[in-house]
Order: sequence, then C-alpha cells, then structure tokens
Amino acid sequence: MAERISDTLDVAMARNPHLRRYVDSFVKKTGKFPEFHPQLSRSMKDIKYPNIIYPVGDPIFIHIYGDIHAERKYIVIEPRIADRKEEEKYEAIKDKLLELAPTKRIPEDKEEFELFLDELFNEAMNKLSGGLFGRNRLRITREEAEKFRYLLKRDIVGIGPLEPLMRDPYIEDIHIIGANYVSLIHKIFEALPTNIDFGDNIRLADYFKNLSERMGRPVSDKNPVVDGTLPDGSRINIIYSPDISIKGPSATIRKFSATPLSVTQLVNWNTFSAEVAAYLWLALEYGMSIFVCGETASGKTTTLNSIIPFIKPDAKIYTAEDTPEVIVPHKTWQRLTTRERGPEESRVTLFDLLKAALRSRPNYIIVGEIRGAEGAIAFQAMQTGHPVMSTFHAGDIKKMIQRFTGSPINVPVTFIDNLNIALFQQAVYVRGRFLRRVVSVVEIEGYYEELGGVATRNVFEWDPVSDRHIFRGMNNSYILERKIAEVAGYEDPKDIYNELFLRARIIKRMVELGIMDYHAVHREIKNFYERGIEGLSFRL
Repeated sequence: MAERISDTLDVAMARNPHLRRYVDSFVKKTGKFPEFHPQLSRSMKDIKYPNIIYPVGDPIFIHIYGDIHAERKYIVIEPRIADRKEEEKYEAIKDKLLELAPTKRIPEDKEEFELFLDELFNEAMNKLSGGLFGRNRLRITREEAEKFRYLLKRDIVGIGPLEPLMRDPYIEDIHIIGANYVSLIHKIFEALPTNIDFGDNIRLADYFKNLSERMGRPVSDKNPVVDGTLPDGSRINIIYSPDISIKGPSATIRKFSATPLSVTQLVNWNTFSAEVAAYLWLALEYGMSIFVCGETASGKTTTLNSIIPFIKPDAKIYTAEDTPEVIVPHKTWQRLTTRERGPEESRVTLFDLLKAALRSRPNYIIVGEIRGAEGAIAFQAMQTGHPVMSTFHAGDIKKMIQRFTGSPINVPVTFIDNLNIALFQQAVYVRGRFLRRVVSVVEIEGYYEELGGVATRNVFEWDPVSDRHIFRGMNNSYILERKIAEVAGYEDPKDIYNELFLRARIIKRMVELGIMDYHAVHREIKNFYERGIEGLSFRL
C-alpha cells in the first residue's frame, strides 16, 4: 500500500476530485506515490527518474514522470470530459451560452470578461436545468458544472488545450507537430513529450485558424506561414498547410515571462559570474554600448533583460522591437513595436523606430534584436552619443564584425569601435546537461589602419573544464581604465578594479541571501545608486 507523504497533496486532492482520481489510478497502476512540490528547484535537474506533481493554478496540475521502462513525460492533469453523456451536456450549455451572448454587452477588459462569462454560464445553467442543480430538464452535478465552467474559460478566455502549458512558469518552448505530438522544453527537466492530443489534423487546423484570427494574423492556405504574439506576449510561428508541413499543421511557441530572471538568478546558475555582472554594472552606469550575442536559443534576451536594472534609475530608456520581449523597470520607458501589417505606406519598421529614437533624446536605446539595415542606424545612434543595447545573432567577435560590415547592415569597419562591449553566450553541453553560459566578454578598442582591422580584448573567458569565468582583463581592461575610470574621476585608473570587486561582493551577497526576485534585485541596485552601501538592505 502506497504511503501518503504530503498533507499539501491531500488538500489539493480534496479541492480537485480529478486530481484524486488521477493519483489513485497512477498509484494502482505503478505502486508509486508521486511527490508533491508547490515549487520546483534547479537541483531537481539531477533526478534521473522523476515522479513529481506540481500545481500551476487550480484546477491544473503537472506530473513529470519517468522510470527505467519509460521515457520522461510531461502529463497535464486537468478536468476533462469523461464520456459521451458529459459531452452532450457540455455542448448544450455552450450552445445556450452562445444563444444568450448576443443580447448582452460584452466587456473588453479581461477580468470583467471573466466575470461576465461566469454570469452568462450561471444563466445558461438556470435556463437548461430550471435551477443550478435542478431536476427538470438537464441534470448536472456540482463537479460537472465546475468542470464545464473551467473548460469554457480555458477555450474562450485562454488558448484552449495549450492553456495549461502557458500557465506553467517552468516552460521555455512548446512544439506542436501534427495533432498527436506536442512536446516542450522544460527549464528543469529539458525536452519532454506531453499527453496533449488534438485528436486529428482537421481539428488542429481549426484550432490554429481560430488562434491566428484572435491574434489578428489569420492563417490560410494562401498565407500558410504566420508569426504572431499570443495574449501573454509569447511568440508563435504557425505552419498551417499540409503540403508544407507534411505531418500536419505545426507550430512553435517561445514562452514569454512577464517578470524577467534577475541577474542574481543567472549568477546563481553560473550563466555568468558575479565579476562579469559587476563589470556590466559599471559599463551600463557609465553609458557603454553593449551587444549580447549568441546563436538561437542561447538565452540572449534573458541576459539582456537581467542586466537592464544596472542602468541608472533616472535614465530615459527607449525600446524598439518586432515582438515586445524587453522588460524595463525604469519609470521613464518609451516602449515601441513595429507595425508589419496593412498597406506598405502605413507600416513601421525597426529602421523607422530607431530613426525616431534619435529625436527622442533617450539615455539608452535598446533594440530587441538587430537583424538588418536597422543595425546601421544603431551605430549612427552610438556615433552621436546615444548608448545602445541589443541582441545579435553571432557566435564570436569575428563573425559579429563580419555580419555588421557585410550586407545588408553595411556598417563601415571604422565605425565598429562605437560599440564598446560584445558579450557572447552559448547553449553548451556539460556533463550530460545543456546549460547556458556566457563564454566570453570582449572589449572593442578601435580600428587601427596599421593592423588592418579592429583591435579587441577578451576581458572574461569561460573555462569549460572548471566551469568558471576567468577575468583576463584584470589590470588590462581598456573600457574600465580608459573609458570609465577617466570619466569617474579616478586619479589612478587601476582603482576602478576595487569598485568592480565591491559590486561583485554585493551581487554575491544577494545570491547568498536568496535575493533572486527581479524587482527585489532592482530595488537593491536603485538604493545603492541613491545612498551607496548604506542604502542596501543587508551588510556586506
């Protein structure tokens, strides 16, 4: 007999009968009782055969399970239609709801709409059953009523069968390849197949059609490939037609997090060291231009977002993006996105937004990602004294310079030194696990005709053997000594390194104290800017 190990799971099962049925069935089948964790931790990466259930908001629970005989799987536990009889009841309520809706004023605010849906649901139930749980025409139990309410909200307010995955904060990417295969990349348990099934490709095609219309980017056989943004800000790429996507309609979703990961969280995971973070802190305080570079899915935007709080709190920041992913905690934040739809003359490109930025006099211009001709405008902005931050697709400094000086960006090589720092990040495979690491931080010193090229210095390098970031720039940093120390008024430029190590100590102390929340970290940085060490909520 399986032993009960968690009162918390008992409470969850008492509130959610579908969870109890699932756990009872699982225990009966395997003889194993799942562990219940209200939150997951990075240390769970090392569990070879996980058997973990965690909540993502009632009534949805996730079960990660794998054993010696079966690969790990991501199992969504949610209320579902049990049989044909329940399906008929559900369809009757849905039809009645659609019949009543046109007579009502439909609110636009999401929260108001959810309340409106609750009222409409109750009215539909009353009309069908002569009282919520009456005996007249349609007999519906309390559990069925709550199940139907959840499914209607999931499909009308949420995004249907994929809604549980959108609620899960531990997911990075979602991949749908045909109706019967949905997999994902989990932040802790990596690549996992799921139990989500759309039935057949006709239903999946209808699902994508409805979803794309809600996004304002309708997909069709004539327009089979669509990029869009879901209500929560996540990016989706849909490939609709079966003659293009052979296994059926497919899509990739890159999850968006409303609260970015903090710099202390990335230091804690060793994405980069406290010294790298302190170096970037000084660079951003003194208006250096920084590009975060790397291949696809290397974590560029995550790193970019984590270091934005290092910019002075009173700075005016201007962001320009195709898809809004950059999060800025500063009060004076002008957030702009491109307009790609509509007639040619009404479209607004990144190039247009960056030209407008030059007239807005911001302290920092942040471009979500530079891919084309807008790169030349970014360098023009730096040339005129506007620091720029951006992400860029390049694996090393040589490739980065080649891409900027080649077509379609065409920045003259003599302008490259307007960029001060390039940080390179990769997804690396270490001891059987994929990890994200900043592999180098490179300073751009200048173009020298006698060298026939651009002089650069590696200030930090990642050592894959020890998994450490080595500070090569100690007493040899062009940016710290020549660009920052002089402006900061140091008599001896070498004293700047003491300031770097002080800030590294602040970051390490925050990690030790578990100050990982993005807004809490920003608060400490802001207090340090205002009152120095005395402003911190802790002692060094």
